[in-house]
Parts: sequence; C-alpha cells; structure tokens
Amino acid sequence: MEGEKLKEKVLMVRRVAKVVEGGKRLHFNALVAVGDGDSMVGIGYSKANELIDAVRKAINKAKKNMFKVKFQKNQRTIPHEVEVEYKSCKLIMKPAAPGSGIIGETNLRSILELAGYHDVITKIIGSTNPILVAKVAIMALNSLETVDEVAKRRNIPISKVFQISE
Repeated sequence: MEGEKLKEKVLMVRRVAKVVEGGKRLHFNALVAVGDGDSMVGIGYSKANELIDAVRKAINKAKKNMFKVKFQKNQRTIPHEVEVEYKSCKLIMKPAAPGSGIIGETNLRSILELAGYHDVITKIIGSTNPILVAKVAIMALNSLETVDEVAKRRNIPISKVFQISE
C-alpha cells in the first residue's frame, strides 16, 4: 500500500485548551481521510500535543484502517441505496446518474472522492459532527454489496436477484 499514490485530506482539526495553574496547556485533535481515488479508503483520528504530530498519527491510523469499496458495474457510483444510523447521526446514500457528482456534506464528499466515487447523492439527518459523519460513512461503505455477492450469499443465479417474489 505504501508504494501506491495515496491522497490525504485533513477533515477536522481542533485545538483543545486545558487551564492549569501555570496557564493554558494546548492539545490538538485531527481527523484525516486517506484514499487512492480508485477503490481504497480509510479514516484516522488522533490526539497529540503538537498539531503536526496529531495529523501524522491520524494519517498512519487511516492507512492501517484502509479497506476496499464496491462500485456499481461499469459506473463510479454505489451499487444500491444504503441507510445507516450511528449514535445521533443517520446517513442515507443513493446511487446517482452519471454526471451528477457527489451531492452532500463537505467531509462526506471528501471521503467518497478519496474512495473513487463520482456520482452519489447523500443526506445526513441528525448530528453533523465530523467524527460521527466519518464513522457513519465508513459503516455505510462497508455495508455495500454487489449483485455477484448477493447471488453467491443466497445461492441463486444473478438473473434471479432482481426478480420480486410475491
């Protein structure tokens, strides 16, 4: 994975001040997404006393947490609609027509672009906390299945996956 050209995107940086007897102690939190723009993506969250260290640690965690995403056949969109809820954040993602682009919140758009998607419609209901949005996006991408996987899991031919049973 190190040999591949990975893109990094800092999604959030927070400066946290703790008041102590001698004054204020500053700490930093960083949320980073890493992807190759083709089919691999991961997120990392880290804390440190220096901003650069927090970002570097988050990038290393994101590289360790990378996974492969699934695409709709011959298109750069998700294979099916997905709805995921995590704590107070609910995410709805739908496939979009070619040329639509990624419609959604900034951090979510960055994660999907790093994963290699071009056309996805998203909606976040509830909390838009960047950490929750990143986690729910990763959960949604992990829950996607292709038609081949569904057919194999159900032990039926691909042609019968789309037939509606009565």
